[in-house]
Amino acid sequence: MECLYRGSLCHGPSTDSGFFYDMHLDPSSLPSNDLPALQELCTQMIRERQLFERLEVTRGELLELFKHNKFKLQIIEEKITTQTATVYRCGSLVDLCRGPHLPHTGKIKAFKLLKTSSAQWRGDPSLPPLHRVIGVSFPESRLLRDWEQEREEARGRDHRRIGRDQELYFFHELSPGSCFFLPKGAHLYNTLTDFIKSEYRQRGYTEVVTPNIFSSRLWERSGHWQHYRDSMFSFRVETDTFALKPMNCPGHCLMFEHRPRSWRELPLRLADFGVLHRNENSGALTGLTRVRRFIQDDAHIFCTPQQLHSEMRGCLQFLQAVYSVLGFSFRLYLSTRPDKFMGDPEMWDNAEKQLQSSLEEFGEPWELNPGDGAFYGPKIDIQIKDAIGRSHQCATIQLDFQLPIRFDLSYVSQEGESERPVMIHRAILGSVERMIAILAENYAGKWPFWLSPSQVMVIPVGGSTEHYAQEVHRQFQQAGFMVEVDLDRGATLNKKIRSAQLAQYNFILVVGQKEQSRGSVSVRTRDGRQLGERGVNETMDRLRELREKRRGGGAEEEGF
Repeated sequence: MECLYRGSLCHGPSTDSGFFYDMHLDPSSLPSNDLPALQELCTQMIRERQLFERLEVTRGELLELFKHNKFKLQIIEEKITTQTATVYRCGSLVDLCRGPHLPHTGKIKAFKLLKTSSAQWRGDPSLPPLHRVIGVSFPESRLLRDWEQEREEARGRDHRRIGRDQELYFFHELSPGSCFFLPKGAHLYNTLTDFIKSEYRQRGYTEVVTPNIFSSRLWERSGHWQHYRDSMFSFRVETDTFALKPMNCPGHCLMFEHRPRSWRELPLRLADFGVLHRNENSGALTGLTRVRRFIQDDAHIFCTPQQLHSEMRGCLQFLQAVYSVLGFSFRLYLSTRPDKFMGDPEMWDNAEKQLQSSLEEFGEPWELNPGDGAFYGPKIDIQIKDAIGRSHQCATIQLDFQLPIRFDLSYVSQEGESERPVMIHRAILGSVERMIAILAENYAGKWPFWLSPSQVMVIPVGGSTEHYAQEVHRQFQQAGFMVEVDLDRGATLNKKIRSAQLAQYNFILVVGQKEQSRGSVSVRTRDGRQLGERGVNETMDRLRELREKRRGGGAEEEGF
């Protein structure tokens, strides 16, 4: 990049999906999206088996090396606090890096540059614009071929395409990062939240509603204003500064403290589907996976230290029940005390032991993630795996020792003493918007019946049975199913059936003269299976059962 574009290199880490490098360029020398010249230069460097040499240099030598690069100088000033640091040399390139590296470029057996994009220094739009080059590399050519095949599969499952084709949702430039859910998308949205609410009722959670706007004094009290202010939408109202809430936890602390609490009320499990807003950089907005307006299946549990173990067990059982219905496998990670933490080390140690005990009792595999806990408490991170093997982090279970202190929360113990509660942050779906994106791609748009926005299509064989088809449509609609009727006289029966299958209607009900005379329907699936003639009431009863049991996949057909 330095050789070809004469730009100033800024920042270039590896990522879970490959690598990127940002550089600052004179606007007149911006490269196009076509990268063959850069690709060829990199391929030549690989053929030359150029060495990666680790060099230890003094701080003064670093400042001299990068005196013409203001971005590197800023990194040196902020990140390098020792008298010496390491750089790596490869050919004519010398760059800051802790390493380690491959011994030479010849170890790279497959290399591909994917695209260029715009970026901002430090993610701040007010700072200089950067140009980002994104790529992947592998130690074997076979791995690149596998990656390309997986990428093609993922492209076919892109939730943005599925949302457009199935008329689920869209975005508009007049409200960037905020999704417009169309009627079918709203059905997905509401069905997911209703599913979680039904679980809340069984598991002793109480749903609450909290304001969307709070004075900055709340966020100062919680500590978010100091650390999170730039990611909040704030504005002046008369003489005070207010902000749209980016999370629910401070509001739930106000709920806990608004009157005296007794040990008899604990554990207190408060659930909230309030709308949240976070001021994400416009360049980071990506469909439903990165938005500015969203909701979470957010809950906060206030309990005694003695109740912590059983509450953690309940949270783990909750997420297992939900992910089992959605069809996800998952892995658990215990993230422990970081270097910079708040609170008593003994309290941390005890909490980590309780979390470990809960995980061991739960019986699912888990891994230790040392030093990756939040500054306010240890946590259990959960990664789900989708149908094509990609991992996503959605659920989280976090202990918080700090908010109860900041809000001076207390309850009266059984002995009549004032005690501090433990607070648990808990989400299963995480962002509902992001979960819809993950589910759309996991199912490749073939939604299970209970969740599907296109459950039933009624198709009359001819004009003489259109009235009966409309009556069947009315009955299914009144029974609460997502049902439509195809009355297009310009299409053949086979074309209508094929269109309904491609639109991923779970069941297609064909009605002709015979079905009309018998009060029945001929049932087909979107996969082309013919399940035979059934009475209208019998069909509705079986579909109700499928919906209530939240069955999916082949189990849908087995329901018949």
